[in-house]
Amino acid sequence: MALLGLMGGTFDPVHFGHLRLATEALEAFGLDAVRWIPSGQPGHRDTPTTIALHRVEMVRLAITGEPRFTLDLAETRTSEPTFTINTLKRLRAELGNDRPLVMILGMDSFLSLPTWRSWTELFDLAHFAVGERPGFELSTQTMVSGLALEFARRSATPEAARGAAAGAIMSFPMTLLDISATELRARISRGASIRYLLPESVLAYIGAHRLYR
Repeated sequence: MALLGLMGGTFDPVHFGHLRLATEALEAFGLDAVRWIPSGQPGHRDTPTTIALHRVEMVRLAITGEPRFTLDLAETRTSEPTFTINTLKRLRAELGNDRPLVMILGMDSFLSLPTWRSWTELFDLAHFAVGERPGFELSTQTMVSGLALEFARRSATPEAARGAAAGAIMSFPMTLLDISATELRARISRGASIRYLLPESVLAYIGAHRLYR
């Protein structure tokens, strides 16, 4: 059964940190593809600075050239707040209950999981692949009690993903790229360079449309 990775986020803007996270998960777990899912109005964070049309186009430019990366626009076509639980239910309705799905997260996002809507139900719908920062392994000592319990129950090796459709928590080493979209927006607003922090095609698009100024 083809193993599908999922990369969700506002991507405001998309940068090399996002791209390396997806690429290294692709390699670590032998994913057949990664579906990028830009959010329209995320339910658990502030409204994105840039409209969905621009954020989608920047992701499209960034993933061009990697045939295993695809773009899912469903979240940007609704005015309703979007939550990961609803995204996964939509994908299950589309793809069925047997296909292994792998949510790809950085460590910080994973540690915040208990703040997400219906977070314990997410494990019934997908596996979780967590990129570990160099020198920082996932540990129950860094997790709130509820997440620590789930991690202890569900921690598994990458091979576990193909044996079930959902339910495992797996980690993989992540190249440290301390790039944040928040900092990129701040640098643009004060006229500082963001070259070499994101793809040249995305940099050109931001300049052409005068985004974040």
